[in-house]
Amino acid sequence: MSFGFSIEAWGERALFTRPELSVERVTYDVITPSAARGLIESVYWHPGMRYVIDRIHVINPIEFSSVRRNEVKAKANSRSMRRAVQGLEGLPHLYTGQEREQRSSVCLTNVRYVIEAHFVMTDQAKPGDNPGKFCDILKRRLRKGQCYSQPYFGCREFAANVRLLEDGIPMGVYADLPERDFGIMLYDMDYASANDITPMFYRAVMHNGVIDVSKSEVYR
Repeated sequence: MSFGFSIEAWGERALFTRPELSVERVTYDVITPSAARGLIESVYWHPGMRYVIDRIHVINPIEFSSVRRNEVKAKANSRSMRRAVQGLEGLPHLYTGQEREQRSSVCLTNVRYVIEAHFVMTDQAKPGDNPGKFCDILKRRLRKGQCYSQPYFGCREFAANVRLLEDGIPMGVYADLPERDFGIMLYDMDYASANDITPMFYRAVMHNGVIDVSKSEVYR
């Protein structure tokens, strides 16, 4: 059994990084299904449920801007961290003043989406869990503006506003555009194997302002 719902998400900036461009961050044209799932999970998540994105409505025009940000060019070594936990060496550290560098990013501005999604129960659900319970909790938290962590559009500094959509889906600026092909985009990550987490992709095609994710073929 699955329960469906719609949320509206909007914000000043968004950056859904293309994985093929590793240094200078460049965004996809629209939000990815994995980022949309992350927005909902920041409001309510439970191991007994799994969110599935059905459709993405692009409400505002797709506009880009370029920004420069301070980032660090190194990261803590996982091997050193494991040895520190085992007491074999001190905690790894980074001196941000020495590792800092400026990088340019191409991001989206003034974004607004309507996300249609549903959730399904997983094998980690407990005997007392049921879809109606999860649906009530999610909708109540969306109505009250509650979240476990601040929702964001791709990068944590680009905060997102979310609300439960109960009054109809607004018409987007691309409602009269028959088709727009965004090419191959990231769909989500496959966590079936903890030792082999692999990305999945899909071809994002927008028809009259709507990307029907549920009918898209997923490539692994």
